[in-house]
Amino acid sequence: MRKRKILSEDALQNNPISTEEVAVTVADIRRELEAYADPVKREYLPRFFKTGKGQYGEGDKFLGVVVPNTRTVAKQYKDAPFDVMAELLQSQWHECRLCALLMLVERFRKGDDKDRKLIYDFYLSQTDRINNWDLVDLSAPGIVGEYLKDKSREDLYRLADSGLLWEQRIAVVSTYTLIKNGDFADILALSERLLHHSHDLMRKAVGWMLREMGKRDKDLLVQFLEKHCKVMPRTMLRYAIEKFPEEERKEFMKR
Repeated sequence: MRKRKILSEDALQNNPISTEEVAVTVADIRRELEAYADPVKREYLPRFFKTGKGQYGEGDKFLGVVVPNTRTVAKQYKDAPFDVMAELLQSQWHECRLCALLMLVERFRKGDDKDRKLIYDFYLSQTDRINNWDLVDLSAPGIVGEYLKDKSREDLYRLADSGLLWEQRIAVVSTYTLIKNGDFADILALSERLLHHSHDLMRKAVGWMLREMGKRDKDLLVQFLEKHCKVMPRTMLRYAIEKFPEEERKEFMKR
């Protein structure tokens, strides 16, 4: 595991509480989550999220809580200080980490500019613990994408060039917010940058975002595909053209 990055004391002490209070709050949140635990889900989720030896989620553990219930707990504790979220993100339990991220998303949505900057910086300081695809997908658009709508996108390219798979996925999936606002420049640039990525999770992410762009501007997607379809990984291409008519899909796959 990479050493966890630490923010400035001022940032981390937003609504500061003692170490003992942090521990109590974290324990309360875990108990709330455990109350929703489903034994069937607890058995199924480790397989779904590939936690076996050598897989991308190796070693991750699950309480067996579905996302809507995790979101319910997150809303109850959204105003907890960053110390609580940082502690939750260090948990071995997937749902505890997800709960922390959903707390941040909820808080970001209602925060002012100062709060949003603190949340954004805190989020990017914790990327080694945002370590499965659902954790990224349920948080990156609502924090990174939202924050960067009217700002420099330099961080997206820094993350894309990272050696950490999850930072690369954050870069790509964050563009979902930009795409929904009709801003396609970054997903096109990042798609070219990551076109030959070796990991299936990144191929799917790029294809997914290209598909979302294509829903809004099919001609632009077709132009991108005309240029790159012969060398794109098949998974990426398949995701990108998923909404095309069947004959058009077949034609691109043949190429």
